[in-house]
Amino acid sequence: MGQRITTIGFDADDTLWHNERFFQMTQAHFTDLLKNYAEPDHLADRLLAAERRNLDHYGYGIKGFMLSMIETAIEVTDEKVPAPVIAEILAAGQEMLSHPIELLPHAIEAVEALTATHRIVLITKGDLLDQERKLALSGLGDHFDGVEIVSEKTPQVYTDIFARHGHGADAALMAGNSIRSDILPVLEAGGWAVHVPHDLTWELERADHPVNAPRFREVPDLGALPDLVARLED
Repeated sequence: MGQRITTIGFDADDTLWHNERFFQMTQAHFTDLLKNYAEPDHLADRLLAAERRNLDHYGYGIKGFMLSMIETAIEVTDEKVPAPVIAEILAAGQEMLSHPIELLPHAIEAVEALTATHRIVLITKGDLLDQERKLALSGLGDHFDGVEIVSEKTPQVYTDIFARHGHGADAALMAGNSIRSDILPVLEAGGWAVHVPHDLTWELERADHPVNAPRFREVPDLGALPDLVARLED
């Protein structure tokens, strides 16, 4: 018989509901706004560089993305970016902060099925107010035994969370779309990690799949997760 898994962690953005599509739509608008100042590929590279260096200052989420777009606009225009362009960037960010929530296939079914048998915890990173808004609109909030909104997902963060919500990482499983954030640090902490791929992945969340990792699994979508958990415990 397999080891009992007592706690299931779920990532939020692009695991339970769509998120990256809104960033890519806004970035396309940003590219159009600055088309007279920079080629699309060059602008994308400059924006990604700004996002990378700003993570320690602003963290993850829409507000940091907005500030990185403004910073990039100032840079590529040699500080001549028109005020209406800045206003458009701010408006686009504010629209992102109010976008509706669209759950991914099988999200409700998977969460409901596992709630009946395990302790369920939402583990996400990003802006506190925005993540709370999305959870409230998702209709899933009542299913979670705990909600953890963190600034970064590290092995120690997962160790602490699974100690608070269960019997430690050794008896926990994390499901998410990001190899970098939802898989590798959980494996390092000693837990099970299940990759649920999403078609759109932010460049800074990409990483190579783990090798020689007995506790790593991958499913095509959340619909396969309850059966996988049951098999791991057989």
